[in-house]
Amino acid sequence: MAHPQYDVCIIGAGIIGLSTAFRLTEAGKTVLVIDRKGMAAEASAGNAGALAFADIEPLASPGIMLKAPRWLFDPLGPLSLPIGYIPTILPWMLKFFRSSLPDRFEQGAAAQTALMDLSRTETETLFAAAGVDGLLRRDGALSLYEGEKAWLASLPMWEARERHGIGFEHVTGSRLAELQPGLGATVTHGTFVPHWLTVSDPLDITTAIGQAAIERGAYFRVAEVCDIGEGEDSVVLSLADGSQVKAHEVVVASGAWSHRLAEKLGDRIPLETERGYNTTFPKDAFDLRRQLVIPGDGFVITPLDTGLRIGGAVELAGLERAPDFRRSEIMVEKTKRILPGLKTDTGKQWMGFRPSMPDSLPVIGRSPNAPRIIHAFGHGHLGLTQAAATALLVRDLVLDRPLPIDLSPYRPQRFS
Repeated sequence: MAHPQYDVCIIGAGIIGLSTAFRLTEAGKTVLVIDRKGMAAEASAGNAGALAFADIEPLASPGIMLKAPRWLFDPLGPLSLPIGYIPTILPWMLKFFRSSLPDRFEQGAAAQTALMDLSRTETETLFAAAGVDGLLRRDGALSLYEGEKAWLASLPMWEARERHGIGFEHVTGSRLAELQPGLGATVTHGTFVPHWLTVSDPLDITTAIGQAAIERGAYFRVAEVCDIGEGEDSVVLSLADGSQVKAHEVVVASGAWSHRLAEKLGDRIPLETERGYNTTFPKDAFDLRRQLVIPGDGFVITPLDTGLRIGGAVELAGLERAPDFRRSEIMVEKTKRILPGLKTDTGKQWMGFRPSMPDSLPVIGRSPNAPRIIHAFGHGHLGLTQAAATALLVRDLVLDRPLPIDLSPYRPQRFS
């Protein structure tokens, strides 16, 4: 049954939007979730399944400046940029490089750490409340390095993580082989993060949280929002079928498409698209004990209920360009060197759009031009990781409660 006016309408049914719907419904709000395709139909369906609370370093970092010239114009590198897209993305890239300056990087890392700390505590609370904690895996993650030089280069990052209370163990030899049997001879060093969490499958966890919200009274509708505007006492959403929806407040959580709705409010938010690629093989393709992280090439290898998924890397190429599945293929080839016994006879390729801000921090906060509208997007490849924290923060904004962390680093107008 539809309502003449909802307390909150959430635009976007990915992990951010559905987690927020659960928390708001749990708090007694009448909630409608609208998505143009359906639950978990975009990036939330195909991610790597990691709850990467240890990833406190923004992508925009001082070290990226040294690697960027080599990476950006390698079409198969860990961070690539098609030459034809440069004029479009240039303003975003300038902000990205500015965010990588040492002082801004330190501020970004502090803000990322605060959000990760909140995410770490809230994720298990949310999953338990939604009845999906059985889909969590507690096997940890193993970062792999090919040669001592690559491992030594990683140590400053691990030292920074240690300062923030993140536990890990550097491993070689028999301990490395114990954590993951069957590694290739080129893999000489590893770092094990025992408290790293993954999920059984990102599609399953997202839809399960969405169903839990519906069971508690949330409504769901497949529709495309064409326009958004703040009225005197409500927000009016105009849909593609000609109908309208009214809500006291609206949350924009549409991932890589969110900035298009924000622009209709006069909010100019520099959101770009990290296009992520993966290939999923059957579960018996390799005896994978836990998620493997390949820092030097920017991808991960994850055991899921639905198979073994090899994915990651970043392609900055917007929403319209056709996928370049050579990126998936090169990750598979690199994995065959790391896991020589990998069976690659059958695999399903996928490409998804991840919403990325120049400073690697999401946008969380009220629109400066329309205070009844709350933005909650721009999490890059950390949407699953930061969903529970974002849902809590948006709930507290709606309920006008004190916030557990300072939201100023994530404010929508920070690049104005």
